[in-house]
Amino acid sequence: MGDDRAVSRPAGGPAGAEPAPEVLIVTGLSGAGRTTVARALEDIGWFVIDNLPPSVLPRVVEEFTGDAGTPRVSRLAVVVDARGQGLFGSLREEIDALTRRQVRVGVLFLEATDPVLVRRFESSRRPHPLQRSGRILDALRAERRLLGDVRAMAERVIDTSSLTAAELRRVIEVAFGTEAEQLRVTILSFGFKHGLPIDADMVVDARFLPNPFWVPELSAQDGRDVPVRDYVLGQPGAADLIDLSVAMIDLAEPGYLREGKRFTTLAIGCTGGRHRSVALASRIGEQLRDRGMLVNVVHRDVLKD
Repeated sequence: MGDDRAVSRPAGGPAGAEPAPEVLIVTGLSGAGRTTVARALEDIGWFVIDNLPPSVLPRVVEEFTGDAGTPRVSRLAVVVDARGQGLFGSLREEIDALTRRQVRVGVLFLEATDPVLVRRFESSRRPHPLQRSGRILDALRAERRLLGDVRAMAERVIDTSSLTAAELRRVIEVAFGTEAEQLRVTILSFGFKHGLPIDADMVVDARFLPNPFWVPELSAQDGRDVPVRDYVLGQPGAADLIDLSVAMIDLAEPGYLREGKRFTTLAIGCTGGRHRSVALASRIGEQLRDRGMLVNVVHRDVLKD
């Protein structure tokens, strides 16, 4: 995860002007889901501008911080991508300038693995913006280099490799669908054999619990099925792990919000990501929702072998 760039809610511009809108920079790798995210944000009330040069950003924000006759836009999302190429150099400078004016600015970075991105480009039959006459992989590597500094400043990084378009929309709706100053929590189940989630803030290892995979009547099922769920949650230590996971979120929430971090991901891992982690993630999500938190539960590896 990159450094948080959010600050307190803006106090406003000149006397009599409307407060400046909350600004979200949406960027990331081509094919990682920027279009899906932009449409999801638009559907939940954000004003979305696509492919805006960073140098124009302060003027756009100022446009929506006018007098009473100016249309009120409280949440502005700006899509910045590789089509701008050389324009990325000024992005941090423009964000810092807005922050000094007490405009709250966040950066959302979308990425995916190279094999997934290659498949997406091949299925869409569209060239990568940086591909020219070369290979897609060469273009992806060039794009990762180009966006390295931007990723480092991101408030949130989302790996869309294992997400369908509908799942990505749900992640965005939970994260950005309300103006309330509230922590948005993603509980992510995963399998260690498939790799650690790159966007996890906290990781819990559930491999100390007995594995339902070795129980013949449970092996073919997963943690969403009642027999597997009951088996996992009934094991010694399972309840304590759930309580500790919930306590970690409870402990971190006020500090995260105080520091301007509104998103966190708690990843629960087991060997394959199909049984223990799925059952535990679902129960942790239920308990956090019971506390009134905004929670999205994602099972990254539940369908993998």
